[in-house]
Order: sequence, then structure tokens, then C-alpha cells
Amino acid sequence: MFKKILIANRGEIACRVIRSAQKMGIATVAVYSDADARSPHVEMADEAVNLGPPPAAESYLLADTIIQACKNTGAEAVHPGYGFLSERESFAKACAENDIVFIGPPPGAIAAMGDKIESKKLAKKAGVSVVPGHVGEIDDTEHAVKISTEIGYPVMMKASAGGGGKGMRLAWNEQDVREGFEATKREGKASFGDDRVFIEKFIEQPRHIEIQVLGDKHGSIVYLGERECSIQRRHQKVVEEAPSPFVDEEMRKAMGEQAVALARAVDYHSAGTVELIVGADKSFYFLEMNTRLQVEHPVTEFITDIDLVEQMIRVAAGEKLPFAQDDITLTGWAVENRVYAEDPYRGFLPSIGRLVRYNPPEESHEEEGCTRVDDGVAEGGEVSMYYDPMIAKLITWAPTREGAIDRQIAELDRFELEGLGHNLDFLSALMQHPRFRSGEITTNFIAEEYPDGFQGAPVDEKLRKRLAAVAGFAAAAHGDRARRISGQLNGPLQPPAEWVVEIDGVTHDVHIDLDDVSVDGEAMELAMAYAPGDRMVEAEFGGDTLAVKIKPGRYGFSLTTRGARHEVRTLPKYFAHLAAHMIEKEPPDLSKMLICPMPGLVTALHVGEGDQVEEGQPLAVIEAMKMENILRAEKAGVVSSVSAAEGDSLQADDVILEFE
Repeated sequence: MFKKILIANRGEIACRVIRSAQKMGIATVAVYSDADARSPHVEMADEAVNLGPPPAAESYLLADTIIQACKNTGAEAVHPGYGFLSERESFAKACAENDIVFIGPPPGAIAAMGDKIESKKLAKKAGVSVVPGHVGEIDDTEHAVKISTEIGYPVMMKASAGGGGKGMRLAWNEQDVREGFEATKREGKASFGDDRVFIEKFIEQPRHIEIQVLGDKHGSIVYLGERECSIQRRHQKVVEEAPSPFVDEEMRKAMGEQAVALARAVDYHSAGTVELIVGADKSFYFLEMNTRLQVEHPVTEFITDIDLVEQMIRVAAGEKLPFAQDDITLTGWAVENRVYAEDPYRGFLPSIGRLVRYNPPEESHEEEGCTRVDDGVAEGGEVSMYYDPMIAKLITWAPTREGAIDRQIAELDRFELEGLGHNLDFLSALMQHPRFRSGEITTNFIAEEYPDGFQGAPVDEKLRKRLAAVAGFAAAAHGDRARRISGQLNGPLQPPAEWVVEIDGVTHDVHIDLDDVSVDGEAMELAMAYAPGDRMVEAEFGGDTLAVKIKPGRYGFSLTTRGARHEVRTLPKYFAHLAAHMIEKEPPDLSKMLICPMPGLVTALHVGEGDQVEEGQPLAVIEAMKMENILRAEKAGVVSSVSAAEGDSLQADDVILEFE
């Protein structure tokens, strides 16, 4: 077994690999860019080597520098994690040439599966079902239009070397192809150094299901069940679960055997994933094979009780797999949510900044359920524009699917994250959505269920009354503190017992006394402890526990729970009627301005001063976190002034241009 390995990655996956290596008694070496000098993975490792400036092209993608770091530290092997160099055939070869073991598949398998055009040809030859499409190279936009028309719309344009949702465009018509083909090429070039694109038929109402395979260097290859990854946004996975609620044993066996056949065709060893697009009739087609560890691997680990990172290390060291296909059993259900630095209340735009508060739920492993958090950040750290926006992964396991989902909801309520936009509320809303809970999902789920964006999970009367009780209790606590401070309370010697609480435009009468709390005359059976300054409260209503994030405001509190943030106004009843005379502040009129929605780089500016624009016309392109975002005109107008130029780095809410 290896004595020391180097992890050629950053963030949560670097931490994940380090944990397994430490469990095995293996020393670890971390690498880092200047931006990651104080990151948790650097502190966790036994040694750390600086690679260079923040941009990945000047640090984490420098294969020669990483190999030299192995030599300098005595690392015998490299685990690449995912992304960066994990699927670079040239890096795996360079490791071998320098007598460094690559903890992953052989270079030939990476080459065969990394090229999405060639991999489809190989899959077809191996007897694997493939999606109809064009698997040759495409010359230019006109050629792309011709091919798309022949296949039949809708079609999907994909960067040949792409992955992780980058370099993908869905085209419903010729105009979409003309607008998106060059952008797909640019994203492929920027993210993967390869601008080749292929086009295939888009399967409508599809599910995205993948098979985890694991093989050793002695010819043994097994599949470890499937993962459902259909909940996606912009082709980026958001929620994953194992097993899939759609797959039966017969289908699982058929998909697994095809995945193993494909792996054998390229002499595969180590962990890998065969991704499939699945139709409503349970037909399935090969999409691609990821020759690396997947972001969503923890859900497979939970239901199989197999540490995939440990097995990758053992396989790389030449050990045989300690189990055969018949030994694999799937137990319980696991769900993973990806916590992203993005603001769902602003169209899911990327968000960067400092983690002013970061306090994830505590990990637990019990018979009735388990909670696991995979992250690579810490309170006070920064989410920068240079890397992927994922902050953490929240994974829960329970004996049943419903139990795993309910556990997610409870743990998301307890997940404290402040300082930048994040998707915790959105994830909770997904977990509560009746369609998700029924298992009737497709890759179109988010687009279909949130066509107008996300404004928080719906709240019913029962939850609203419970929040009113919490707000009233907290208001009374603040009143009691004010009573104890000389001169700070003009009025009764005791804090008010009667409160008027307004939530989402609905007003409730809340009564507080030593024995109980009532809302609109209904006893709430509330038990909770709160002192001014607390950021989180656990409110018990009979046998139910509700975790609520609480932040005082000018006239009340901001309460966040169950996938929504509520601005709550609390006023003592004896003067609440005066609130009707308060003047509401009018927000500024920004309708004549194009505002930068996120921090990013202006890569294209399509209009100039005096230009006439039409509704829907592209105005500018902002690149953030390796993704291009096209900003379009919301209505027709004439550009009166332009404040930005191509190449400018803008902050959120900077003005790009103004209309007359």
C-alpha cells in the first residue's frame, strides 16, 4: 500500500479523499492556489504545496508542476478528484512516465470515454444503446444547422470534452442553434481546452440515471446500483438519490450489465460512472462515461456501505476487489443536495463573497437515519469567481425514501449560511414538492415547476400560525430585555402580552403568557428557548420540531424555515393600529437600466449608444464561474448611454447601459 499520496484538487473533494487516506494510515499532500492558501484541505493534509495564482490554468491545471510536487514530497500516487486533470489522458500518461501511480482508470480508457464523439461509437460497438445523433465533427454554424434539421428538433449541442453541465445548449429551433453553437464551442474551449461540438436528439420528458461501476486490475468489474440525477438546472445536477424511484430490479440489471460491458471494452479499472438518458417507457440510452469519481458518489456509498475512495486507492495499489457482483446489496435510501453559491431569488445568478456565517448540520450515523456533510470551506472563508460555485453537499440516509427526504428538510432548516446568496431555501422547496416526493420527475422538473423563477416555498396556514407564535415569543423576549434596561421601555412594567404579528400580508393576534402561547385564540403548545441574539431556535409544537433561523429587524424579525424567508412585523397590540399611518418607502426605478446581475466579466457587448433594441434581443454577455450568461432586453427601446466595455470586471448591480 502507498505511504503517501498527493491530491491534485481542492475544496470538498480534496477533503473527502484526505479523510479516506487518513483512515487507511496514508500520509497526504495537498496542493493549492494563492486563493486557497487558508482552505480546509490545506490544513487537513500532512503537507501542502503552492501551485500558483488563482486561475485554474495557472495552478490546478499545471500537470508538470503537480508531478514535480509529487517528486519533491515523495508522494507515490496522485488522486485527481473530479474536474481539473481528472479526465486528462495526458496527465495519467505523464504520471506513469514519472513512476507515479494515477489513482484512476488507465489512460486508454480515459481517452476512449473522454471524447464524447468516439465514446458513442465505441458504446454502440459494445452493444450499448445510444441516442440518435451526429457523432462526427461539425465544421461551422451552418453545418450545425443542417445537422440539427436532419436529426429533428429539439437537439442538444455538447462540447466533446465537456462535463459538469458546462458546454451544453438545448436548441428547439434553427435560431437557437445559430445563437448557441459558437457559445458552446467557446465554453468547451475555455473549460476543457477543446472546442469540438457534437449534436444529438434531445429525449423529451427524460430522466437522467447513472450506473456506478468499479473494477480492479485483475479483470473484476461490478456495478453498484444506480443514481437518479434528474433534478437539474442548466444541465447542472442539483439533487441526486440512490436508488432511483423509477428503476425496478430487471431494469437495474439490464443497465448494470451494459455499463459493465462498456467498461470491459476499454479495459477499465477504478471507479467510473456510465450516464444514461431514460425515457418514460423505461428505454435507456448511453450519454457518456465519466472516468472518475462523481460528485454524487456519497449516495452510493450509503446504500452499499462501500467507501469508493478507499477502493480506488486499493485498486491503484494493485489489490483485488474484496467482493463480487452477487455480494452487492442496496440498503435503504440516500439523498444528496448540492449547496451552491447562487441566489434563487434572483434567477439563480452566481454569488461570490465571504462566508460570514457557516454552520452546517452535525453529522450523525444512527439506525433510524444518517446525516453527512461533505465540504471544503470554513466560516470566514471566501467563495471566489475562479472555481465551481458548490459550497457543500448535504447527504441524508434513512431506511425509506420518504424518511431520507424528511431528514433533508429538517437538516436544511438547521444549515446556517450567511454572507452570500445560496440555494438552501430552494433545496428545501424541492424536497417538499409533491411531484418530487411522488418520484414522478424528469430533467425538465425545475423548468416546469418554477417557470417564473423561485420566490420561496409555499406556506400553509398551519405553518404561518406556528411562525406567528415564534415571532410573538421572540418579540416578548426582546420586550423583557428592554424592560430590564433602565429607561428603555416606556409603558407597562411587564413586556406586552398581546401582539399583532403580520406574516406575508396576513395579520395574527398572538397572546403570550407564562403558561401558553395562542394565535388567533388557538393554543399552539409551543415549547422553545430564545434569548435576544440567538440566530437559531428549535420550536417544539406538540410532537413536531421546527428549526427556524431568526434575525431581528427594524419592526420585527426575518424568519427562515421550510424553504422560505418571511419578513415578519411584530407590534404590541395597544399601538399596532398606528402602523396603518406609516409611509411605505418607494424603491428606485431601474426599468431604464441594464444592471449586472452578478459579479463577472463582460465578454461581449452587442449594442452601442443610440441603437434601437427589441424585446428579447441579446445586449451583453457576462461570464461568471466559467458560465456565459446572456443578458437580453426586457422591452423595446433606444440605448442612451453605455457604462461598461468588453473586458470589464463588474460587480453585482453595476450599471451596464441605460435606455432613453
